[in-house]
Amino acid sequence: MNNMIIDRSNSVSVEEWEQRVKLAAVYRIFARMGWDDLIYTHISARVPGPEQHFLINPFGLMYEEVTASNLVKIDLAGERVDPDEPNQINYAGYIIHSAVHEALPDIHCVIHLHTDSGVAVACQKEGLLPVSQFNLFHYGGVAYHDYEGLALDADEKQRLVADMGDHRMMILRNHGTLTIGGDVGEAFFHMYNLERACKIQIAAQAGGNGELALIPEDTMEGYQQDRPVGTRFGGYGCLELAVWIRKLDREEPEFRK
Repeated sequence: MNNMIIDRSNSVSVEEWEQRVKLAAVYRIFARMGWDDLIYTHISARVPGPEQHFLINPFGLMYEEVTASNLVKIDLAGERVDPDEPNQINYAGYIIHSAVHEALPDIHCVIHLHTDSGVAVACQKEGLLPVSQFNLFHYGGVAYHDYEGLALDADEKQRLVADMGDHRMMILRNHGTLTIGGDVGEAFFHMYNLERACKIQIAAQAGGNGELALIPEDTMEGYQQDRPVGTRFGGYGCLELAVWIRKLDREEPEFRK
């Protein structure tokens, strides 16, 4: 792993730099939550502009080491865009993320995690159950994609996108969780709610021998619409990501480098 950091703050557009900062922030946030997995799992974001480029973490770094500058810009073929880019990417991560970025041009951020709770729910035949308030934020429901082994086969991309459909959240069976969004804040907050719902489900199932109290179907249906409550405050997940970025600025501002 060549972790040579090239300062890109003055060599990319203002729009790209802002995207880099937001994406690096989400890596640091999830590291603090314990949602990373050594050097595996990925968060990607589309680079603003007509080119179909996106940013992803360098392979070999932990989430807590990601910065705005060391994010790697690649094209849909998985090739590094910048000739001076010293870092490599994980091919398996490229397969999953490029599948979404290539097929869904309105999606600007993709998050994929392997948390204990997320994988535990992904191993359950019935998947995610409506057991907590966090399920109410799953607008449009949750999609499912069957496990096909390590994501090394480009043919899987078409099947993954087909299973995603119009959903913004997905359970990758026996594997983990996936969320997407029109911007970084949306994908971030979808994943926050999905992971919280998974964690509470596992805790509730381990809490005794009693039957779980599921949220009534009519209550769930009333909320399973594409109407995020935060949109009137500037975008779904906007405020939630902003408060975390302020915290990072106070405690580990190097994520902006």
